[in-house]
Order: sequence, then C-alpha cells, then structure tokens
Amino acid sequence: MRYFLSIILAVAAFATASAQHRVMSLGECLEEGLENNYEILIQRNEARISENNATRAAAGMLPTLDLSAGYAGSADRTTTTPVAGDKITNNGAYDQSLDVGLSLNWTIFDGLRLRTNYSKLQEMRQVGELQTRLAIEDLVANLTAEYYNLIQQTIRLKNYRYAVSLSRERLRITEERFRIGSFSRLDLLQARVDFNADSSQYMTQQELVTASRIRMNEMMGNHDINLRCAARDSVITVNDRLEWDALAEQTASTNVSLLIADRNTTISELDLKAVKSRNYPYLNLVAGYGYTHNYFGSGEFKSRGTLGPNVGLKLGFTIFDGNRRREQRNARIEVENAQYTREQLKLALMADLANFWQAYQNNLEVIKLETQNLISAKENYEIAMERYLLGNLAGIDMREAQKSLLDAEERILTAEYNAKLCEISLQQISGNILEYLNE
Repeated sequence: MRYFLSIILAVAAFATASAQHRVMSLGECLEEGLENNYEILIQRNEARISENNATRAAAGMLPTLDLSAGYAGSADRTTTTPVAGDKITNNGAYDQSLDVGLSLNWTIFDGLRLRTNYSKLQEMRQVGELQTRLAIEDLVANLTAEYYNLIQQTIRLKNYRYAVSLSRERLRITEERFRIGSFSRLDLLQARVDFNADSSQYMTQQELVTASRIRMNEMMGNHDINLRCAARDSVITVNDRLEWDALAEQTASTNVSLLIADRNTTISELDLKAVKSRNYPYLNLVAGYGYTHNYFGSGEFKSRGTLGPNVGLKLGFTIFDGNRRREQRNARIEVENAQYTREQLKLALMADLANFWQAYQNNLEVIKLETQNLISAKENYEIAMERYLLGNLAGIDMREAQKSLLDAEERILTAEYNAKLCEISLQQISGNILEYLNE
C-alpha cells in the first residue's frame, strides 16, 4: 500500500513540476496563436490575394499595349493577261513582307461595366479583410475557451488530488483502528477500495489535462505539440457585468458575419449593374505605330516601306443577344436572396445571443447558490471527520460526507466554466471577443 501511495505522489509531483515548465497568460497564448496559427496565416494570404486583385487593371480599365514583329514570304507563279497584248507569266516570284510595331487597345466606355467591376473588386477586398477578422475572432474564442478549460481541468486535478489525500487519511485512521480492534476488516477493505478509486480517478484526470494542453499547443501553432505549458490564472473569473441592451446593439452593428453579409449584398447589386451595362453602347480606342517593308519578286517595284502611326475608334451597341433579360431577372433575384440571407443571419445571431444570455444568467445564479453549498459541505465534512475520529460515525457515512464536498466543488467549477463559455460566446457574437487580447 505504501509503495502504491508513493507512486501516486511521485506522479502528482512530476505532473506539477512539468506543468510549470512554461506558464502563460491568456494574452500571451492569444498573441502566439495569432502569430503562428496556420489557419490565420492562410486566411491572411487569401486577404492579400483579394487586395492584389483590387486594381483598375484587373477590372479592365487600363489599356493594353502590345509589341509585335513578323515576317512572311511567298513564291508564286503569277499570270497576267492584259486587255491587249500577250499573256505574261512569272515563275518563282518571291515576295517578302517584314513588319514591326506597337498596338494600343483601350475600352473607353462599356456601359459602366468596368467601373462596376472595379467597385466589385474593392468590395471583395473588404470581404477578404472581414474574413481574416472572422478567422481571428474564431481563434481568439476557441483558444480562450481552451485556456479556461485547461484551468478547469487543472483545478479538477487538484480537487481529485485533495480527494486522494482525504481517502489516504481515512485509510490511515482505519488501519490504526483495525489494528486495535475498533474497526472491522470490512471497514478497512471499504476504505482501501475508496482510496484506490480516488487514485484511479486522479490519474485519469491527468490525461484530460494533457489533452487540453495539446489542443492549446495545436491552436498556438507550436511544432512541439507536447510542450509543457500551464495557465497563469489559477481560477476562472467570470465577467458578470455584461448588459443585454449593449450586447444586442453591438451585435447588430459590429458582428463580422453581418458585415460580410452586407458586403455580399452590395456585390450582388454590383452584379446586377454589370448585367444592365449591356443595355448601353461601347466605345473602343485602337492605336498603333509601326513599320512595314515589302519586297516584290516581280512587277515594276522592287520594294515598298511604310512607317507611321494609326488610330481608330469603334462605337458599337449590342441590339440582341438572347440572354440579357434572363440574366437581369436572375441578378435581381440574387439581390433579394442576399438581403434575405442577411436578415436570416441576423435573426439567427439574435436567437443565439438570447440563448447564451439566458444560460449566462442562470450559471451566475448557480455559482452563487453553489458557493453557499460549498461552505455548508466543508462544514459538514469537518463535523463528520471529528465524529469519525471519535468512532461515532461509520465509514460509509464518512465517505458520503467526503463525496458531498467533492460534488459541491465539482458543481461550482462546472458552473464557473459554463458561465465563462457563455461569456465568451456573447462577446464573440457582439463583436467584442478581441478584448481578451488585453488579458
């Protein structure tokens, strides 16, 4: 028994020492996660791509300038029959042509489609920025929740360690009483079973602490996934000052998902404008500067060269293409759908906000209630221990008092963690989740 007890204490000491290898605050964890998390890095690159695409050139508003050069030759047999006289035949006349030049093509006006495309690219750039912000907020929320889960699991580990110490003390007392004949062998066996059960539960809890630590390392982008780290905070502190009216107002104005939905609605409206631009004429400018030289294998001239600019305008109008009205109708429907999607999202967010608010309030009340219960459970355990030492309380009743104390500690810990999760969800929905970066 003493050997088994030594193993338990050695494991506990090792776990405590290992957890102290790297102690981090919530702010430090979030800062490291935002710097190294691969999902954030990928989303930031996606936002950079959207920013690179938001240019006038990508929208087609700038002209294109091409440099070209060419050579052509032909060896033909030509026959010329004049009105009067004999027919003239030339065999193997080799004509050559050499040209080089610059050409400019520029769409000056296209029914405002080009400006619409440019505005759409600008909107998509902002959507990319909002998507990055959304990914950051998700990481902050998830990492904050896991940080407090690590605190919860660590506190629970301490509670189980305390339970082991209580069971060990009870076992010691029972063994001494058994030697002098005050307790029966049944009392001794029951005390030993309870001690072993608490020790097993303690070792199982160590696995949960390790799993939480691994998840944190993964979200922080640590390559050493088994890096020993611990939360600097030792208790779960719940912000009980949140107000419904402020949360609801902030959700409607700053929620990232709603802001993205607004941008998507604007993009749908711009798509409709782009389709409508086909109802207007277009104007293209074509200009160039080049040199052409021709060599003639027959005829009166040996060669001929030209050098100089050329310019032209092309005005056109698409009278009928068979798809314009259909595409316009579909584009209007897409605008309506984008608006409906935004309203549906807002309604869902407000429903989630209301649900988390109700759970948040309930858990705050549970914390108050369980705090009082914990005081009573501690007092009850102390009285039970005094009676147990005097031999006036059975072992099973002592175990019940111990279990009541541990259950009270577990309930208040669970209520604190659940309240913290509700707080995190409320802050995320209302767009205030980044406040945890300052902790």
